[in-house]
Amino acid sequence: MKLTYQNREFNIEKGTTIGEAFKEEIEKSSIKEIIAAKYNNLIASLKTPIEEDGNIEFISRQDKEGRIIYIRGLLFLMCKAFFDIYPQALLTVNYQAYNAMFGTIDNMEVTEEMIQRVKKRMQEIVENNLPITKVIMTQEEALKFYENEATLRGRLQTEIPKDKVSLYYCEDYYNYFYGTMPVSMGFAKIYDLVKYRNGFLLKYPSISEPNVLQKEKDSLKLMSAMDEYDKINKLMKINTVYRLNKKIQEPGGEKELILISEALHEKKIAEIANEIKKRENVRMVLIAGPSSSGKTTFAQKLKMGLKINGIKPLTISVDNYFVERKDNPKDEEGNYDFECIEAIDLDLFNSQLVDLLNGKEVSLPTFDFKTGTKLYKGNKLTLKDDEILIIEGIHCLNDKLTSLIPSENKFKIYISDLTVLNIDYYNRISTTDTRLIRRIVRDNKFRNYDAEHTLKIWGSVNRGEQKNIFPYQEDADCMFNSSIVYELAVLKQYAMPLLEKIPKNSTVYSEAKRLIDFLKYFKDMDSTLIPNNSLLREFIGGSIFED
Repeated sequence: MKLTYQNREFNIEKGTTIGEAFKEEIEKSSIKEIIAAKYNNLIASLKTPIEEDGNIEFISRQDKEGRIIYIRGLLFLMCKAFFDIYPQALLTVNYQAYNAMFGTIDNMEVTEEMIQRVKKRMQEIVENNLPITKVIMTQEEALKFYENEATLRGRLQTEIPKDKVSLYYCEDYYNYFYGTMPVSMGFAKIYDLVKYRNGFLLKYPSISEPNVLQKEKDSLKLMSAMDEYDKINKLMKINTVYRLNKKIQEPGGEKELILISEALHEKKIAEIANEIKKRENVRMVLIAGPSSSGKTTFAQKLKMGLKINGIKPLTISVDNYFVERKDNPKDEEGNYDFECIEAIDLDLFNSQLVDLLNGKEVSLPTFDFKTGTKLYKGNKLTLKDDEILIIEGIHCLNDKLTSLIPSENKFKIYISDLTVLNIDYYNRISTTDTRLIRRIVRDNKFRNYDAEHTLKIWGSVNRGEQKNIFPYQEDADCMFNSSIVYELAVLKQYAMPLLEKIPKNSTVYSEAKRLIDFLKYFKDMDSTLIPNNSLLREFIGGSIFED
């Protein structure tokens, strides 16, 4: 076989694994801690046999794809250690919390002694560099296997049309983590396991600081929002994709899912509107959240809730307050940075907010993005006693945006799709992936962008969120979880055809393939049942709030 690596051609015997074939290159590579490879633009284990000509790239845990594999491997390591010490423990990986996975045990109390014993076992496994072996079975073999094994580990694979079913083994422990794994346990260089609340945190480095473990932050509001939905999903017995699929297939199951989800959103929005009403000094509501959180629909629904409470909402767009183009800061590459807070004319914005709160009339600007300047077209505004400002933008939780406004006059809301549905008890669904799939569908529906374009810009979008939104989320007065337990069963039908169009030679092909494989685990759900005021309509179309 002929393979190209770093513009050099290598002749490799067919069937040789990537790790064996490029052992010398890996050892002398400047890439630190290689954990996997890209073989013909697909993520591959270093144990993958070479079966065709093509190209090879190596992936370290400091790459986005490598970090996913690193976290996946850590979860396998942790589950293996729990199994060795407490084989009867019913372990659940609940959700992500600030560069860590939060987990609980359903049938045992989590104690400091337990965590220390499991942590010690994890260290032993890593030091012995125990191998991770992938075992592949036919569907028939897998069904027989699960008939004899009283476990759900990896069983979801048997629920979809799939020729082969895979399990990863380390000694006598097996599980499946829905993607490429490290080849052995020695990969785990930086991690920690600590007791936290009623469970534990499996900690790992951030992507911005890959060589250190950051001190965990108190994310009480974020975790409270996720806990609330986690409890609701468990009460509904829909805390995993397997259970969701079963519910969808029940007579009337789809309608029940929709009605409960919509009722939950309406209840939370009503509670927020009531809380704003209680705070007599609040004159402005500031809404921020990452991309594809559903901010537009949420803001429209909140306005309805405020009107019911006798409050008239008025909207001001931060996008009309950009500085003049010549004054706009630039990023390290010399391009205009429109996402930094210095791109906003803070002096003008604050002075007009102060004037409005003092009952004065202001002339609102309209920003002309073609010429890069503010225009005044006679749009005037006065804030009456029974009116309140609704302001939405990426910097709305950052007090620099409204520095001249007293805190008692502001009510800050953080909104995000805080998914708590798990693939199974050991594999969580990334909130970032859910938002990404929402955005792929919306970009194609309303902006005429293909999925390839959305995937290519997603890294830049995430970096902006990490810098401008996430650091301020705990400063919010309240959080709104816009997740919908069944949404991926609906979005799948829109996203899959778009992802399947991405060519194999695309730089985002491997990411598209990962999302396709992930979405296959969901049963299709009838999108015509979704009401036209649902937040999900913001992405699939047909919303009553569309202009």
